Order: sequence, then C-alpha cells, then structure tokens
Amino acid sequence: MTVLVSDTSVIIDLERGEILDAVFRLKEVFAVPDLLFEHELRGPLGDRLAALGLGVEELAPAEVQAATTLSRADRSLSTADTFAFALAQSRRWTLLTGDAGLRRAAEAHQLEVHGALWIFDQLEAGGICGPGTLHRALAQTASHPRCRLPRPEINRRLNRYSAEV
Repeated sequence: MTVLVSDTSVIIDLERGEILDAVFRLKEVFAVPDLLFEHELRGPLGDRLAALGLGVEELAPAEVQAATTLSRADRSLSTADTFAFALAQSRRWTLLTGDAGLRRAAEAHQLEVHGALWIFDQLEAGGICGPGTLHRALAQTASHPRCRLPRPEINRRLNRYSAEV
C-alpha cells in the first residue's frame, strides 16, 4: 500500500478544482501529520477530508526530533512542512507538496515527492476521471489567483484533456 503524505498546498489545489471526492477513490492512502491537520485543516474542510478517508498521523518522538532538526537547518520551511517531511521520511512514504522548498529538501534526502499535477495524472491513468472532468477541474484550479502550479505543465495537460474529449 502506498501512503501519500500531503502538505496543505496540494489539498487546497485539489479542493479548488472540486475533485477531492475523486482523489480519495485512488488506491493510495492519504495522510497528514496531526499538527498540520490541527493548524491548517481543522474545520469544515478537515471534517470533509476525514470523512473521505484522510489519515491524521501522530509523529513519534524521533519523528518530531527529525522535524525540529530540519526546521533548524532550513528556516524557510514551516513547522507543518517539516512534520510532513519527517513523517514521510521516517515511514518511507511518498510526500505530496506544492512547496518548492519542501520539494528541494525531499529531493536532497532522496525522498519520493510529487505534486498536485501528479495526482491529476493518477486520476487519468486509473480511469477515475474522464478528460472532461480533469479539464474542468484543472482549469478551475489554474484560474485561481493564488495558483502556483507551473503554467507549461498545466497547459500540456489541458491540451491533452481537450484532445481526448
């Protein structure tokens, strides 16, 4: 079983595209550190994610220490980011992030790391969503003023989804 540890940015991108229900039909299991859930997701969105199957994981003391060590080494990362990193690294799970600094840290430590666009690819490859649904969801995500997904990758997928309709 593949467990994907997500930071908030990926969840927000998927929520903006109104595609969260489909995401939780993937074979992977999604989880976040308890600190991230409490500080960033608690409330209606968090309740919805929990109902869909999001796991909320408590870090072991050694994992908290690893997060603290990373925080001291890279001040650009938030506490929630370092907790997600430590959880993924310790348990050999895949990290999902839209944060460039967290991605760099994961790659430097040879941790498997992906972002929101990879989730779109998984939805497509698994036949969970058709091209029309994926196009609508990605276009909606990309139209948000705070979207930081790479425009060339967005356009490549939107073109592919359009061609498949």
